[in-house]
Amino acid sequence: MKRRDFIKTSALLAAAAGAGELMKAETMPAAKPEAASDPMQSDEPNEPFEDRLILSAPMLQNFAATSIGVAFAVSALANGYVLVGEKPDLSDARKFLCGGYRVTDIDDRVIRVRITDLKPATRYYYRIGADRIRYDGGYRMKILGNEEDSRTYHFTTAGAEADAHFCVINDTHARWEPFGLVLDKIAELAPACVIWNGDASNVEETVEDQIRIFLNPDIRRKDYASEMPYLFCPGNHDDRGMANRHLERVWMFRQPEERLSRDWDLGRNFAIRQGDMALIGLDTAEDKLDTNPIFAGLFTSGPYREAQTEWLRDALAREEIRTAPYLVAFCHIPLFDDNPRHNPGDIAPADKDPQYSTDFAYWQRTCARMWAPLLEEAGCQLVITAHQHRYRYDAPTADRPWAQIVGGGPDLGFTGSGDNRKEDPGRFPTVIEGLIRRGRMEIRVHNLVSGTIQDRFTFRPRR
Repeated sequence: MKRRDFIKTSALLAAAAGAGELMKAETMPAAKPEAASDPMQSDEPNEPFEDRLILSAPMLQNFAATSIGVAFAVSALANGYVLVGEKPDLSDARKFLCGGYRVTDIDDRVIRVRITDLKPATRYYYRIGADRIRYDGGYRMKILGNEEDSRTYHFTTAGAEADAHFCVINDTHARWEPFGLVLDKIAELAPACVIWNGDASNVEETVEDQIRIFLNPDIRRKDYASEMPYLFCPGNHDDRGMANRHLERVWMFRQPEERLSRDWDLGRNFAIRQGDMALIGLDTAEDKLDTNPIFAGLFTSGPYREAQTEWLRDALAREEIRTAPYLVAFCHIPLFDDNPRHNPGDIAPADKDPQYSTDFAYWQRTCARMWAPLLEEAGCQLVITAHQHRYRYDAPTADRPWAQIVGGGPDLGFTGSGDNRKEDPGRFPTVIEGLIRRGRMEIRVHNLVSGTIQDRFTFRPRR
């Protein structure tokens, strides 16, 4: 899926003229402009630009064993690229352009480059760059200058030989103080990858809002995802707002050749092998039904969840996933909750029933009914979720053989605000860490308010 932004120039609007005028342009020779009056034809050196073209550090997105995405913000219309090689000096570098086949992408806000044909579990070095573009129509375009980030970064692809070490963050909601604490802990733990388990957003209406959240957050660690790959399981808030309806403009999909045609719209679902672990990412979508009048018939979460069921069935059967000793799944809204007052998300048509404490899904019974049997059959040991803004552990049972961890939210030991603010030590942000230790998968839940390990769990290999 490629971004198709509107480029607001009068010349582009003029390009939408009638067929007769287009035929003239194709069949009649263009008049030769006077060199002095047409800067597009001028051979004079370009004027230096005072403003920076590259506005953010790169962000590693949606990585896999043989591919990875790189995104960064720009200040003007640009065509971006990434130089990638296995040597630190990039003497063996290949150049990957933004966009896919046929034409490159040009964008005035975000550059997204998908790097493919990589080797599993391999360290690569990379540098980002962008060409400033002037575009005045279909045959009138020019590169005005080039800018490269002076820093060389690195990443390591996923794979069976990669480091089996991940961290999970969730419900950051563009709240910068807790987000800064989360990223400080991530930097300390230095995992091989991070799963952002939803609700990075609130309700985002503009691409600039999304850039502020993912590429230029108001935190100290601007390069937080430049050398640590991130995977994303969207939350219900990440669907809300005009810009979030097309989140792929900032957080890229996988390339079409990385997916079956059936799975065209499942570009952020992931199934990767990371050492002895298989990591599965699912999207529980909205916490309200598509039939809720608040959505005016403009949401289609139901068919989306069903499509992921077929994708999940195939993903679990893949050799590298099937043979991993440990299987962990991630999704935003919990797949289990034993509180009878918690809305299960399937109360038609408008999510309301007096027996439940909320008119939105506290957990997702529909997803559990579709996905849990497949996960159970595959021997999944753990599902890591979010959404409820309060940490909880649900131990396995005879009827539910997988454990569930619900990550904490952004509240720093308090609930409410203003005069209604009350101390609540049960509400704290978490970083959930998974690693292999002494032949077992160990999960550590880090409490970022107390600075302690809140809980520690150990899992045996499946089967």
